[in-house]
Amino acid sequence: MSTPTLDPAIAAKLKRTEDGLVCAVAQERGTGDVLMVAWMDDTALAMTLATRKGTYWSRSRGAYWVKGETSGHTQYVHEVRLDCDGDTVLLTVDQEGGACHTGDHTCFDADVLLSDDR
Repeated sequence: MSTPTLDPAIAAKLKRTEDGLVCAVAQERGTGDVLMVAWMDDTALAMTLATRKGTYWSRSRGAYWVKGETSGHTQYVHEVRLDCDGDTVLLTVDQEGGACHTGDHTCFDADVLLSDDR
């Protein structure tokens, strides 16, 4: 499959960082849990829209990565929404296995800074 390109109408709505990225938030479809935050450029977003696989840009590796490609902890993308400012996309996903690189269910399991329970 050739690399898909982002629809120009969608691309025109994006407000990118200086390095051409938009924030991507993955949320679990069944529970509403926020699973992770990552980055996408136009190609990663186009790939996600075309394949329904969460595809992101790794700032540290300078490469694309498909969630679960090496870990088996895949994301099936049901819905992608753009926020009102155009600087964040919200992916509603079915997560297979842990979403966090540590293996945890979400990247927000470790440090609770404020809670009604404390």
